[in-house]
Amino acid sequence: MAAWLEVENLHGWYGESHVLHGVNFEVQEGEVVTLLGRNGAGRTSTLRAIMGLIGMRKGSIRVRGTETIQLPPHRIAGLGLGYCPEERGIFSSLSAQENLLLPPILAPGGMSLDSIYAMFPNLKERANSQGTRLSGGEQQMLAVARILRTGAKLLLLDEISEGLAPVIVQKLASMVQTLRRQGYTIIMVEQNFTFAAPLADRFLVMEHGQVIQEFTQSELPSRMERLHEYLGV
Repeated sequence: MAAWLEVENLHGWYGESHVLHGVNFEVQEGEVVTLLGRNGAGRTSTLRAIMGLIGMRKGSIRVRGTETIQLPPHRIAGLGLGYCPEERGIFSSLSAQENLLLPPILAPGGMSLDSIYAMFPNLKERANSQGTRLSGGEQQMLAVARILRTGAKLLLLDEISEGLAPVIVQKLASMVQTLRRQGYTIIMVEQNFTFAAPLADRFLVMEHGQVIQEFTQSELPSRMERLHEYLGV
């Protein structure tokens, strides 16, 4: 069976800056995969390239067998991909619920509002609050919840734990585990290794715009020394 996502010899540019240098990896349906690496390694650029959000890209990106390298972002999203950027993108002039309802339904099977509020009870309590009056953790929950409505089944999550209190980070970890049980496929970029380590099925280490190491959850203990070298953790 073909992988959910196949990235092959992916190169990417911002203007004249060549940031991705032949990225190769696959993600199977239902997997949680974490991209590890130092700042500037190309992890966020890889997510943005998958969504068609960088200046130029070459190579191959197949979503369930469909080549997307020439498709615009809205067509890529329509194949069932959802991107949660590090900056969250909460609209300050809209309430939490208005932010949640803003994105269009792009693919069948999106979460209902009731299901989202069951997963994120804080958002139900703050439904009428202005978006930027939410706490950092609530804004992060809203940013993730917003893409769940669209019908996305492959979630690209960029640094969702960054700068949040430990109790909120634990809630986000529970969310990832719940989504995985529900059949979602997830690619995470994470600097917080403590958060990412127990959640992922596989880890891809990036350096200089390439994937240089790949290992599974079961291989993690034997790879920790090398990870210290790569990541400085």
